[in-house]
Amino acid sequence: MATKSIPYFEVKSMDILDLSLTYHWYDEIAAGRKLEEYREITDFYRSRLTFSQWRGTDIFRHYDAVRFHRGQGSPVTMLVECIGIRIGYGREDWGAPKGKQVFVIQLGDILEKKE
Repeated sequence: MATKSIPYFEVKSMDILDLSLTYHWYDEIAAGRKLEEYREITDFYRSRLTFSQWRGTDIFRHYDAVRFHRGQGSPVTMLVECIGIRIGYGREDWGAPKGKQVFVIQLGDILEKKE
């Protein structure tokens, strides 16, 4: 993952999903070793990641980027390109539960880091 420099006005106009991470997973994404983030399929995350269901199929929201916080309420953040969202099985070595489907947030380039 490369770190891009983007102007403030571009960040301000982006659709951004805010998520908190433990230090370990934050550091793995920052180092480019983790390319997906996983969230349980709950009503809470369904309301944040989908618009609705149509004939039993989720209609996913579009986000330009994900702003990850290193710990709950931390001022240390990183803005990462959001390639897409899907439901599926993730990689256990990246923190996905074994044999359980989850929301998979596919990550691209790191756009900004604030420490």
